[in-house]
Amino acid sequence: MTPDQIESAVAAAMPQGVEELKRLAAIPSVAFPGHPEEPVRAAAALTEELLRSAGLPRVQQVQVEGSFPAVYGEAPAPPGAPTVLLYAHYDVQPAGDLAAWRTPPFEPTLIDGRLYGRGCADDKSGVIAHVTALRAFQGRFPVGIKVIIEGQEEYAGERLEAFVEQNPELLRADAIVVADTGNPRVGDASVTTSLRGMAAFTVEVRTLRESLHSGSFGGAAPDALAALMRMLTALHGDNGEVRVPGLPRGSFFGQGPAEEEFRQTAGVLDGVSLVGAGSLADRLWSSYSITVTGMDVPTVSGAVNAVQPTARARVTIRIPPAGDPRTTINAVTEFLRQVAPWGVQVAFGDVVVGSGFQADSGGKARSALNRAMERAFGRPPRDVGAGGSIPLVNTLLKQYPAAEILLFGAEDEGAAIHAPNERVDLEELRRVATTEALFLHELSLPSALGV
Repeated sequence: MTPDQIESAVAAAMPQGVEELKRLAAIPSVAFPGHPEEPVRAAAALTEELLRSAGLPRVQQVQVEGSFPAVYGEAPAPPGAPTVLLYAHYDVQPAGDLAAWRTPPFEPTLIDGRLYGRGCADDKSGVIAHVTALRAFQGRFPVGIKVIIEGQEEYAGERLEAFVEQNPELLRADAIVVADTGNPRVGDASVTTSLRGMAAFTVEVRTLRESLHSGSFGGAAPDALAALMRMLTALHGDNGEVRVPGLPRGSFFGQGPAEEEFRQTAGVLDGVSLVGAGSLADRLWSSYSITVTGMDVPTVSGAVNAVQPTARARVTIRIPPAGDPRTTINAVTEFLRQVAPWGVQVAFGDVVVGSGFQADSGGKARSALNRAMERAFGRPPRDVGAGGSIPLVNTLLKQYPAAEILLFGAEDEGAAIHAPNERVDLEELRRVATTEALFLHELSLPSALGV
């Protein structure tokens, strides 16, 4: 096929792809504990159906220990052609506060060329980008294809990491496309070359055997909630910069977003300052950040006049690509122990860690991607970082050191992933699917193969 034919084939396949994205995003495939399992398995079944429809001769669900099934597909490489592994995930974040959604989270709604709903971007857009790109070749793929679509990335991605380590030949490839990132803005062609790692834990503070009347005991009895709040606020300085010893600020050698652009994308309210120090690229992509993502405390509506005996918080740390998650989590938990007031009892649990990623300077696959993306977007791509984490990427890098790992996708920074009103821009999705199809073609050419 010629590039013109590939572009036309992707464009022709897009209406079907959009309808399939609606079907997939309508399934509440939240793979977190406490959520129904049946929708997650239904999403796996539909993903399997979609990969079969893309022309892959072998598609099956594969069991991942302790997790929901992944969906695997493959097509053999033509003689002398490389093999490309395509990754995405079909599970999604919980919807969160339903009142904050302008449209129902699991009723995908098309508004002005954008499809709104939980998972429409993260990462069911990645599934559909793969399917639409593959469908353009009508089963006659120019390179070998392997596809792995994960079922529990948002909660327990480390379980697929173990699967990769236990099944190295199943996923071995010359190039790996991870469709779980995006451009800073719609149409701003970019390749993500660095990912921060992450660590998360729950901290619990205990002070009393049981709640006490705040009138009879307040002022002398140690309040667990007050102690926990003091500990958590100690993590940051007055300007919001992380003040845990051993977690220095880093530098990103590339262009980051402009401050006004970032404020608008993030929805920062008028008069509210940004936090941290250094350039935005430094803060977002190459430095540590610590976020309190949840607390177990009495609600305002259910509050009673009592001194609290126990309080818990969930803390998430984002770690520069070269940082070590275990060392980082040890530094943060030790700091919290040191700043804990009044001799309160402190315990930590439910620890999750994942490493970051730093791409090398690029090779034949990156060159092929540059050509494909320039044609699809009308401009050559630039390198950007991502503050989010995809721990699997580092596992793939360690398992397949000779493979080039390429990260791009349809999740632009305005897509509101993990937040209410998540959406994907359908024109961006078309360009991403076109990029992927053109990349598979470019990688098969003699110039890419070095012959």
